[in-house]
Amino acid sequence: MKGGPTYKILMLKKHLEKFNIIIDLFNQWEVDSVKNYDIVHIFNAHSGVYHFAQSLKLNNIKYIVNPIFFSKHSPMKIRLYLYFLNKISNFLNGTISEISIVKEVCKNAELIMPNTIEEENIIKKGLGLFNYNYSTIYNGVEKRFLYSDPSLFIKKYKIKDFILHVGHIGAKRKNTLRLLKALKTINYPTVIIGNVLNNKEGQKCLELIKENTNILFLDWVKHSDPLLESAYAASKVFVLPSLYETPGRSALEAGLAKSNIVITPFGGTKEYFSNYATYVNPYSIKKIQESIINSINSNRSDNLSIHIKQNFLWEIIAKKLKTEYEKLLTL
Repeated sequence: MKGGPTYKILMLKKHLEKFNIIIDLFNQWEVDSVKNYDIVHIFNAHSGVYHFAQSLKLNNIKYIVNPIFFSKHSPMKIRLYLYFLNKISNFLNGTISEISIVKEVCKNAELIMPNTIEEENIIKKGLGLFNYNYSTIYNGVEKRFLYSDPSLFIKKYKIKDFILHVGHIGAKRKNTLRLLKALKTINYPTVIIGNVLNNKEGQKCLELIKENTNILFLDWVKHSDPLLESAYAASKVFVLPSLYETPGRSALEAGLAKSNIVITPFGGTKEYFSNYATYVNPYSIKKIQESIINSINSNRSDNLSIHIKQNFLWEIIAKKLKTEYEKLLTL
């Protein structure tokens, strides 16, 4: 499965091309070719694109940026951090930090396109970029998950209406260890789909999975595999209690497939799931337990699926982005 930014690029490319927009993926060995394009769209404001963005600015080539920036720290702490970093850099021959790079790449863009309004507020208040052009472009979801058929998964594994979690097991941000500890006292069928990272947390997670007889563990299922769609549709509850998500692609897919969603409140998830999901404190095992149990006991509803269909299909996201491109070309 492609990582978040790469997946977003490919999905937007696919749907923008339906509007007869010519989209080429950047080749770092053909830097001079960018002069032939009307707009350069950068995804992820990090050190790997810093010099490229600087070059675009020097050559008066318009670019827009999806920063993909999130911090659990308050805007005040971010500002103080930047202040001290700037002071220190004077003694370190102009060494620039990752957070300073985010600011510089955003500052020189014609348009800043955060994934959420929450991200926009962090950039404005934390990085001090108030008087700049912003337009929120949300992450999307493929329409195929709306038509997911639960029968494929049910026939293969003889299980339905279960708790489902999909993700990298052992990644600290994904918080799988706390989830598995919460599941120890919930006597309910559970399916975990994901690859186990080769680290201490990953091994601890694997031990808990093996100890829990309620858990069916499946190694990574390809994103294109109909079995994944079917797993979403066959589940009763999809749980993603990460430390933060922006917004959690798997949760969007599961929500479109009509599973009840339990998810972190951090990272802008409420802008996607509104009041159609259960938000859980990811630092509390007890709260994770309670939220899962409440969702098990709640009836299924089409409300979240309808909400996602109306607002977050890639076709809708691409259409808004097309409008932003057109606005930029008239400047």
